[in-house]
Amino acid sequence: MAETTHTIAPLTSSQPLQYHAGFGNHIESSAHPHSLPKGRNNPRIVPCGLYAEQLSGTAFTAPRCENRRTWLYRILPSVNGTSAAGGFRRCDGMLSEDGGSADTKKSTNEEELSGHLEEVIHNLPSTFGYADWKKDMKLDPNPIRWGATPPPKEGRGANFIQGIRTMLGSGDPTTKSGIAVYVYAFNENMVRGDDSPKKDIHFYNSDGDFLIVPQQLGLAVQTELGKMEIVPGEICVIPRGIVFTVNILKDSSMEKSFARGYILEIFRGHFCLPELGPIGSNGLANGRDFLHPTAHYEKSDSRGTPDARSCIIVNKFGQELFARISPHSPFNVVAWHGNYLPYKYDLRKFCAINSVSYDHPDPSIYTVLTAKGGDEEGTALADFVIFPPRVMATDENTFRPPWFHRNVMTEYMGLIYGEYDAKRGCGGDEKRGFVPGGSSLHSIMTPHGPDTESYYANVRNPCKEPAKFEGGLAFMFESSAMCKVSKYALECEQRELDYASCWDGFRATFPDTHE
Repeated sequence: MAETTHTIAPLTSSQPLQYHAGFGNHIESSAHPHSLPKGRNNPRIVPCGLYAEQLSGTAFTAPRCENRRTWLYRILPSVNGTSAAGGFRRCDGMLSEDGGSADTKKSTNEEELSGHLEEVIHNLPSTFGYADWKKDMKLDPNPIRWGATPPPKEGRGANFIQGIRTMLGSGDPTTKSGIAVYVYAFNENMVRGDDSPKKDIHFYNSDGDFLIVPQQLGLAVQTELGKMEIVPGEICVIPRGIVFTVNILKDSSMEKSFARGYILEIFRGHFCLPELGPIGSNGLANGRDFLHPTAHYEKSDSRGTPDARSCIIVNKFGQELFARISPHSPFNVVAWHGNYLPYKYDLRKFCAINSVSYDHPDPSIYTVLTAKGGDEEGTALADFVIFPPRVMATDENTFRPPWFHRNVMTEYMGLIYGEYDAKRGCGGDEKRGFVPGGSSLHSIMTPHGPDTESYYANVRNPCKEPAKFEGGLAFMFESSAMCKVSKYALECEQRELDYASCWDGFRATFPDTHE
């Protein structure tokens, strides 16, 4: 059992959170003495009066090296209270023109619903990310770019779930195939605090794994297995089925009023570290730098009395949203052991590999995480790639930015801070250029590459000395799937309609006598 913990100081708490280290490790954790069974998983009498519950992330018969499961030891089992108010009810809110949730027809069984459950049902969309995959998703082979995702409309608050918008996707979660890409912008917490416990909202995803990339303000993420804090420059992964909640992690300056970022969802399998091949046994994202939460359960007082307050649980199921009452907090796991776990990773710890002689290598050399599932060996369902600060090639005839390209993969890019060396920003204008909080899409076989300004600026650069790029941190969600684009993404105000004009102005110089 791996027991090593790392300490990272959060932004808002005097007590730093503790983490277990190591990607894919089998870890054990407990928040109360002697609460973890020894020598067996589900004894007849569980220590401390707890209930044993297994959470399986793969089939029972998956190969041992790929098998993922965790044993949870809870104050009450998850199944307790699922009959409350008739169980899950389908959410039926619709996206109104002003960007908030509009009231719709009330349930015919209002007497069975608490006031807040009814409010949640009517203020969450029936389809996750405000996109009906049968009606709102369209193929579009054009290169597309978006400015920074705007905040929620003034006067209309949004929590994490309400703040998510679908950008593109492929496949179908009901057949466990494909991916989805989302952006989020929200300004309200899912957990309101002690003053209104019944309004706490918790969420789990039956469709796939979330990879969350904060861009503005950090996230305080609480899961069944413990707490994590993720700031811009870090990522977190929440596997399928794990209940969690997301609050805004305010920075000390309080300059920003809303959190913003990106999400990649895979409907099949789980993320893993890429193979290193001839790189050897070290490099890229090192397993020791991935951090898992430690066990934590909600308490109602300083004596450690378990929290028995009711709350709302929302389930993403086949891209639809359902909500129900829970008579107790889902964060009642006192101890656990296993390898099916949420985790976080600091992108600053990525060990970049680059050319030390000539040419710009393929971007796959910057892969942090990959998800298997492509039809051909070596082809991923999805890759998470970053373009971090790094030393660039030293050869005087190397073109340092990425080259012009057409690709068999779909490439969705985002920018966490600064600039991307192949695309120029636009003087702080969040609606034009490749800007922090914005994104771009280059679909399968869609031509793309450095814009005209960036290209000629780098052609004029003789590259006689080594150079360290420190101007920004960009990332890419890459997939072998051909993706459809959502109605929201095609029509939103931050879409840059003249994006392709950034390649206007190239001059034909053939035949140039320069050699």
